[in-house]
Amino acid sequence: MKLSADLVAFAGRLGHDFATPDLLVHAITHGSISSATRPDNQRLEFLGDRVLGLVMAEALLAADRQAAEGQLAPRFNALVRKETCADVARAIDIGAVLKLGRSEQMSGGRRKQALLGDAMEAVIAAVYLDAGFEAARAVILRHWTVLIEKVETDARDAKTALQEWAQARRLPPPLYTEIAREGPDHAPVFTIEARLISGEAEQARANSKRAAEQGAAIALMARLEQAT
Repeated sequence: MKLSADLVAFAGRLGHDFATPDLLVHAITHGSISSATRPDNQRLEFLGDRVLGLVMAEALLAADRQAAEGQLAPRFNALVRKETCADVARAIDIGAVLKLGRSEQMSGGRRKQALLGDAMEAVIAAVYLDAGFEAARAVILRHWTVLIEKVETDARDAKTALQEWAQARRLPPPLYTEIAREGPDHAPVFTIEARLISGEAEQARANSKRAAEQGAAIALMARLEQAT
């Protein structure tokens, strides 16, 4: 199969020359236009999420060799959440090449955060299947390196972002509740739940209450963004 001109241009923005072009086409095919002979990208999304997670975990360990797990977890969550994937997708204009059904196109599917984030993960999986882990790692680091460099600030601001999300919808600030405390006094592990009055909630574990609150806020923001 030969790629169309717009997909060749996209592959250039991505930074990978596909030996098996069908993989890229598969990765950008949404369920609204899929068929028995044209599968959607959900299975690739599942794989790409795991590949991205491994690369980010490795990159964070290399970037800060002194960070504790409680510091790394919120940074990791900030880098792999759907919002971040969607931001990268916008930067390389995945939306322009997504294969969508007519109804999805009419409802603004090319701009939807969930669709963009899913497609970005699927494209990562396509690169991995096309050329292996090192090729996928190179593509990910090409587009995530700047985000890795500033991730501590992003992770630290998760609670503020969640509060602003709630305020914009005229909801009270989220509540943070300590669900559990484990481990010895000198090395406790906290489980914190972030909950909105509307009922949505997520939990996170970390070595400090502050880090666990940030992790819970990131997880809840990711859930809320997936629902939009």
